[in-house]
Amino acid sequence: MKLQCDVEVVNRMLPSFGMKSRGKGARAVVSIGKHLDKSSQRSNIYMMICTAKDRTGSKYKVSEDNIEKFFTWFVEEGKATVRLKEPAVDVCLSKADANSLKNFLSAARLADRGSDTSSLPLSTLTPVRARDVEQPKKKLSVMSKKDYPLTSNFPYSLEQLQVSYCKLSRVDMRMLSLKALRRLDLSNNHIKKLPATIGDLGCLSELILHNNHLEAFSEALCLSTLQQTLQVLDLSQNRLQSLPSRFCQLRELMNLKLDDNKLAGLPLQIGRLSKLRFLSAAHNQLTVLPADFFKLSLENLDLFGNPFVQPNPLDHTMQLAFPLPLQEIASRAVADLRIPYGPHLIPAHLCGELEAAKMCECRRICVSFHIKTAVSINLHQVSHTVVLVDDMGGTDAPVQQHFCSLSCYSEFLDGCLQRGLR
Repeated sequence: MKLQCDVEVVNRMLPSFGMKSRGKGARAVVSIGKHLDKSSQRSNIYMMICTAKDRTGSKYKVSEDNIEKFFTWFVEEGKATVRLKEPAVDVCLSKADANSLKNFLSAARLADRGSDTSSLPLSTLTPVRARDVEQPKKKLSVMSKKDYPLTSNFPYSLEQLQVSYCKLSRVDMRMLSLKALRRLDLSNNHIKKLPATIGDLGCLSELILHNNHLEAFSEALCLSTLQQTLQVLDLSQNRLQSLPSRFCQLRELMNLKLDDNKLAGLPLQIGRLSKLRFLSAAHNQLTVLPADFFKLSLENLDLFGNPFVQPNPLDHTMQLAFPLPLQEIASRAVADLRIPYGPHLIPAHLCGELEAAKMCECRRICVSFHIKTAVSINLHQVSHTVVLVDDMGGTDAPVQQHFCSLSCYSEFLDGCLQRGLR
C-alpha cells in the first residue's frame, strides 16, 4: 500500500521546549509494509515516509496498538492525520487522492488492531525513485503532434492542459479522467464533436475550442456540472450554425467567444447569463438580436461584421388567434404567476415552450402566440465598451420585440409615430 501526498511530521514534544515545527509539508511517498525489528527479531508493520531529501525513508511502527488516534474530518479533501504513541509525533497527510487516502487509512487501522496481515495490501519497504517524490504536475502544454503522448497517460494531477496543433479529430478520452482539470485548451485542432462526458469534469472553469471544426454544441453539456463551474468558453472560428436552447443554463459564464462562426441567431434566453461580462460574436450571420439581450450587463461587446438589418416597427410577424387557445391562456398564467412546473407535471414539449416564453412591453408573458417586430438600440445600453458594428462607425443594432396582443402593438406603433421613428 503506497500513497503519494504531502507529509509533515510534527513532534508533539516541541512546544514543551519552546520550539515550533516549520509548518510546511514535503512531497512524499508513504508506504505500509513489513520490516524486521532487529531488537525483537520479529517482523512488525511499519509506515515508511520517503521524501526527495530522504529517499531511503523514515519508518514508524503502526502495529501493536502504536496508533493513538486518526483525524479524518477532512479526508474527502485529501487530508488526514495519524497520531502515533511512540515516537510522539503526528503524521499530517495532505494533497492526497481522497479514495487512495481512505484505503491507506483502512490498512493502517487493520495493522494497528493486529488483524491478519495476509489480508493487508502491504508494500515492500524499499527506497523510492526521485520521480516518485516530485511535486505533482499542474500544467502541461503539447504544441505539436510529435510531442503528443500516445502510450502514456496524462498526469492525474493536471489542472491546466493545452493540446494545440496536434490535428486531433476528437477529444481524447484520457483527458476526461483528469478530475482536477480547471482549464482545457484544445484550440487549433480538427475536432468535430464534443463528448457529453466533458460535463463530468467537475472543476472545469475554462474550455477553449478556438479554431476547430465544431458543427454543434451538445445540449447535454448545458445540463451537466458545467452549469456550476464553466466561466470561460471560447467557440470562435468553428462551423456553428446555432446554439442549443438550453445553452443559457451555463449561468456561471463570464466570458463567451463566438466569433467567426455561421450563427444565424443568439440564444433566446441569453439574458439569463447574468454573470456574463465579455461577449464577442463578430463575423457571424446575425440579422437581429434576441429580446433578452436587453437584460445583459456587459463590460465589453463585439458584434462587428454581422449583416444586421435596419429595423422598421411596421414590419412584423403576427401569430395570434382570436380567441387565444386554452393552452396559450394556461401557459401565460403559469409564466405570469411563476407557478413551478417540470416534466413530472406537464409534457416535456410544454416545458420547452414555457422556457422560451417572451415578455411583452406591458410586462405580461406570451408563449406561442404573439406579434414580433424589431427595434434599434444603442449597444452602450448593455455594455460599457462596444466595438463598432460596421465600417460606418455605428453602435446600434436591431433587437427583437414581442407583443402579447394587438392593443399592445398598436400602443407601441403610436409611440413610434409620435417620436418620428417610422
